[in-house]
Amino acid sequence: MASLSQLITRPATFSLSSPSPSSPGASFCLKPRRGAVGRVSCTSSPAEPDASRLDRRDVLLGLGAAGASATAAGILLSFPRRAGADPVATPDISSCGPPDQLPPSANVLTCCPPPSSASPVDFAPPANASSSPLRTRPAAHSAGADYVAKFNRAIAAMKALPADDPRSFAAQASVHCAYCDGSYSPDGFPGLDLQVHNSWLFMPFHRCYLYFFERILGSLIGDPTFAIPFWNWDAPDAMSMPAMYTDQSSPLFDPRRNGRHVPPKLIDLDYNGREPRFTDNQQVDHNLRVMYRQPAGEDMGNFYSAGRDPLFYAHHANIDRMWAVWKGLDPRRHTDLTDPDWLDASFLFYDEDPKLVRIRVRDVLDMDRLRYRYQDVPTPWTSARPVVTTQRVRSATSSLLTPTARAAGAKEAARFPVTLDSPTRVTVKRPVSARRSRAESKLAKEEVLIIDGIQVDMDVAVKFDVFVNAGEDHAAVGPGGRELAGSFVNVPHRHKHDKRGRAIKTTLRLALNEQLEDLGAEGDDSVVVTLVPRQGKGKVKIGSVKIEIMD
Repeated sequence: MASLSQLITRPATFSLSSPSPSSPGASFCLKPRRGAVGRVSCTSSPAEPDASRLDRRDVLLGLGAAGASATAAGILLSFPRRAGADPVATPDISSCGPPDQLPPSANVLTCCPPPSSASPVDFAPPANASSSPLRTRPAAHSAGADYVAKFNRAIAAMKALPADDPRSFAAQASVHCAYCDGSYSPDGFPGLDLQVHNSWLFMPFHRCYLYFFERILGSLIGDPTFAIPFWNWDAPDAMSMPAMYTDQSSPLFDPRRNGRHVPPKLIDLDYNGREPRFTDNQQVDHNLRVMYRQPAGEDMGNFYSAGRDPLFYAHHANIDRMWAVWKGLDPRRHTDLTDPDWLDASFLFYDEDPKLVRIRVRDVLDMDRLRYRYQDVPTPWTSARPVVTTQRVRSATSSLLTPTARAAGAKEAARFPVTLDSPTRVTVKRPVSARRSRAESKLAKEEVLIIDGIQVDMDVAVKFDVFVNAGEDHAAVGPGGRELAGSFVNVPHRHKHDKRGRAIKTTLRLALNEQLEDLGAEGDDSVVVTLVPRQGKGKVKIGSVKIEIMD
């Protein structure tokens, strides 16, 4: 069974090989408007925080390693202290503004939803099963012809609605753009963007989004049992794009997808911006081991336009399914947060009537209350434990760098901060209390590798991999190698014209217990950490690397 191997709040991990025109990737987070470097972290609390401790917002350890979302993890903006622990208030639709600095090919003027003369109503779940039958979301690859025909009819009906109808496909696509491209500012903080990615609100926001999208589709075809499909790219038989989305005469087809990633091409869950050179069998094996380590991807392509591709909703349905899978893997430890700041955060959506509805995180934690479930499908990645590929490293002895490593361009980080323009290695001491025997490791608290002070411009594509005890040559470790602890990904993300500073600082946290056990390093005083830039070389700075214990 997959273990807790990734600390995330909308976790930093991997990206899908994007079927959209641009690269895939990662970032509800509040980010600073242009003008200053924004400090993004998970250390805010009602009182003055202890910056060295792991905050309550970090407790989703493993949601990316056994079922959450994926890309730049452990991140939530440190507001002014008075607001740092407040729940995110429902945005005011009238304050919505246009996104800015979109790609040259972008055809978008606004992401804002149609205005409403009525005040929003609070969400109320179906009173009983008879008023709302249970909907079963099918796996896209196994859906039958009758279902595909019905789905086509529903999407066609949605696309036929005028753009100013909040139920229209255009308006539904704009929901993602508005919440994920900085069209809103939170009440009382006009200098900040409302951003749903890379935070503890990523999962519940997208669950809300899919819920209303699905209800609207069912209403348009008069079928309250209709459920959207999910693309279970975590299973070998479904690692290529589902056929229903490739028919060019279908309303499910998007001509702007990247043609290099259509069937029979398999997705690459360790995508580096370059086309992989593996056989199909190798790619499947790598994907399963990546899923074991950090099992969920985030958005395809640009945030502003992602919702325009019907495939986007199937992709996010699978991420939502991962949340449910994660809970089932270890029900005692894998539980939802109980923090009121999380539970009371709220969003606005139009329902099928269409009424403007205020829905809170606490409203969507129980799928049965929302009257939907997922078709049962195999999850072979839960037993695809990564394999050790290098000889054991004695990190406390001799030089970190062999002649081979030096020749390959690796460097030792003697002092931080460092610019990550080439592979960089550092010896990281472990807390004394963390050193343990193999027998003790089963009961130990989680040891967490913290890559802190990651500074990057939000409009630059960046990815770097993090290796632990990779030996003389990290290049020998493939995507399924045990030495690969995880990855940081930043997808180019741009905002409104009045936001003047582009740099953000964030933190990547990776759980270590099972990895150290597999590497035979439970009792070592230190480990060797190697940071390898894959995209955006020289475009990201690292403030420090350390190990802490999570209570």
